Amino acid sequence: MHGRRTRTALAVRTALAVLPLLLTAACSGGGPGVRDDGGGPGGPVHITFWSSLRGSQEVVDAYNKSQQRVHVDFEQVPSGQQGGYAKLSNAARAGNAPDVGTIEYPQVPGFAMDGVARDLTPLISDRLRGKLLPQALALTTFEGRVFSVPQDVEPMVFLYRRDLFAKHHIRVPRTWAEFERAARAVERAAPGSRIATFPTDGGHHLAGFAWQAGARWFDTKGGTWTVSMTDRPTRKVTVCWQRLIDKGLVFLNPVDTQAGSAQVGRGAVFGKLTGAWDAGGMMAAQPGQKGKWGVAPLPQWDLSRPRVGTHGGSTFAITKDSRHPKEAMDFIEWQVSSPQAWRARLSSGTSSQYPAVSELVPVAREAMDTSYFGGQDIYALFRREAAHISRRWTWGPRMTATLKTVQDGLARAGDGEGTVLGALREGQRSTMPDLTSLGLNAREGSE
Repeated sequence: MHGRRTRTALAVRTALAVLPLLLTAACSGGGPGVRDDGGGPGGPVHITFWSSLRGSQEVVDAYNKSQQRVHVDFEQVPSGQQGGYAKLSNAARAGNAPDVGTIEYPQVPGFAMDGVARDLTPLISDRLRGKLLPQALALTTFEGRVFSVPQDVEPMVFLYRRDLFAKHHIRVPRTWAEFERAARAVERAAPGSRIATFPTDGGHHLAGFAWQAGARWFDTKGGTWTVSMTDRPTRKVTVCWQRLIDKGLVFLNPVDTQAGSAQVGRGAVFGKLTGAWDAGGMMAAQPGQKGKWGVAPLPQWDLSRPRVGTHGGSTFAITKDSRHPKEAMDFIEWQVSSPQAWRARLSSGTSSQYPAVSELVPVAREAMDTSYFGGQDIYALFRREAAHISRRWTWGPRMTATLKTVQDGLARAGDGEGTVLGALREGQRSTMPDLTSLGLNAREGSE
């Protein structure tokens, strides 16, 4: 009966707002099954932290050495899609979730709606609010309530082989129309090569492209969830990519595979449309191509009104089971805003993430070997692009399932058995039952 009452209350609340007001009360303080890890007299308070992010152990070690009041016990967990999110959800159902967990932006609404992520509005300081990039904080804030704290935010950019573009006298595209013309030029000048890969495992990429074009896949106006994954801006994106696919001007395969890495390794791919973080990924994956790459803004639909979406980025949430939310927030604030914390994370080899606290950009820049990108100050470009992140975007409450369906459709499109637009239609259709099963008012937007 308890589960039924909770779902009923949740449905009522979410009909009125993006996320349930009930969370503030339901997620405050302890309760049955919640640990009390407070130290004895004079001892530190113990809090637990789960994360899959590289460098987290180094951050925790630095924090524990920096003060004696709080001790963080760290557990490395799989990435979210590889089991980390299931582990967090199961722990929350059992009443023993960690104090702090790492959640990517698309999953924040779902964990908040399920009551796993606590409402942090009473805990987050004005000091930290003032430091965070507004576009990043907006992605974790719903109806004025903050449910997680951004660590990094990753504007989409165009990583490109400056040597190959120069060799074949092809201009780096500034617009999507120029991108298509450049794609034809690459195909003519270097048979067997392509300007880029359309990732059939890239539901997040496609979301970022639609976001840039002005799409709003999810909206909550009037207390109703409207799902519009095939709205006009999205269709503009799908028409562009479908034409590139049909004309054979892009590779069509998963990116995060040996085949995708081999395409980049042999110089068959002139560029990669991805998040800012992937500049560091390229350095790690292709060390032999040092000096050959550059970073450019993502091609625009309208140069007079530059806009981008994001691909990647992580946030930190405090769970409903935490007995020490104030101490947990102190740790989070230190982790996302302290130069010492960022230097500790970067010491693990992590590089090129764009901090959600912009004043840490010089710290991130210090750790970047710019010689890989021909001496280019890529963080100056990241800063400009982060300012262009559109604030119109809202992630849906069940994005893991939604994007899985989209990617299944993209895989079929890669096999010639479907289309990009068809994959999005399937994603929308599969999402509607998920929303109604949560007790939400939901409808499909018109195309």
